Amino acid sequence: MKIHQIIRFGLVAGAASLLAGCWERPPVDMVQHGYRGTGMAQVYNPRTLAKQADINTVPVALPAAPDEGPKAKDIYKNVQVLGDLSVAQFTRHMASITQWVAPQQGCVYCHNPANFAEDSKYTKVVARRMIQMTQYVNANWTQHVAETGVTCYTCHRGHPNPQDQNGQKAYWYSAGDPAHKGGMLGWRDGQNEPAYSVAKSSLPNDPFSPFLMGSQNIRVQSQHALPMGDNKQNIKNTEWTYGLMIHMSKSLGVNCDYCHNSRAFSSWPQSSPQRVTAWYGIRMARDLNNQFLGPLKPVYDTDDLGPKGDAPKVFCATCHKGAYKPLYGQSMLKDFPELARPTTDGKPLHPLEGEPAAEEKVAALAR
Repeated sequence: MKIHQIIRFGLVAGAASLLAGCWERPPVDMVQHGYRGTGMAQVYNPRTLAKQADINTVPVALPAAPDEGPKAKDIYKNVQVLGDLSVAQFTRHMASITQWVAPQQGCVYCHNPANFAEDSKYTKVVARRMIQMTQYVNANWTQHVAETGVTCYTCHRGHPNPQDQNGQKAYWYSAGDPAHKGGMLGWRDGQNEPAYSVAKSSLPNDPFSPFLMGSQNIRVQSQHALPMGDNKQNIKNTEWTYGLMIHMSKSLGVNCDYCHNSRAFSSWPQSSPQRVTAWYGIRMARDLNNQFLGPLKPVYDTDDLGPKGDAPKVFCATCHKGAYKPLYGQSMLKDFPELARPTTDGKPLHPLEGEPAAEEKVAALAR
């Protein structure tokens, strides 16, 4: 073989190996997702789907309990939510939460066994607020969860802290101080510090603070060609957007065409209905992070806080775990209708009101 043939063969082989790393190893399944000729198809790896089957299996629900008899709030002390259930229904629900969230730890994960009524464990305070959050989602965010709804199991799947399909944490914190603030590189804003949450890409490792806590516009292209009053898009915004989109793609196990027509990514008329569902999902996550999860910061132990001292928050991976629909669309809400609506006065309690343990922590932090 001549030298130029060897070089050519080496280049072709090298290119082939690089491209192979970008593709799924065969065999793969392709599903047409849009109109013919649009190229809108989803690529699914049957090996990946098989691995995810176990975590997307709905557990068998405990037998329904009768609603007759005294209410839980009239028998037990300090029942601030679910108090309208009968004692039998309340007991069933508590047993189910144990199965969903802390099957290894049991009741003592949240409760002091010497006094179940007290709030000495912060996990109980958080759990109460999470029940309220679940009810709130099912009652107020049907644009995203539809009638399928969510339960504690949607996020936890048998783990006290939500995990994704790969066993990684399925919640996020605001990124800590950049590792390289000065020098020749300047402030990199989390770039080139690969993070699992953005598929280890070189994009900023915290695209969540701007969009899932803040309300910055998610946009790559400006709506005007020249700098004008509302032309505020820049490279940083674009990279944040791409980081969020990569996270969504990995979390749902889909490619960009699940929501977008790749010939015109920004065009809503040419997008699939799933883009509207995702639009509401982003705003739902933002609402939950600001109203429920962020304010729980004073309740958590210091070890549970992020590098900037913030509370853990939700993003797409928290519920989806690699599935285009959590649990592939199987609903558990029909077996737990008490989670479909608030069971107090309909107004979520402030996470610190009436919580002695939380109020003591707040006072300690203030000191």
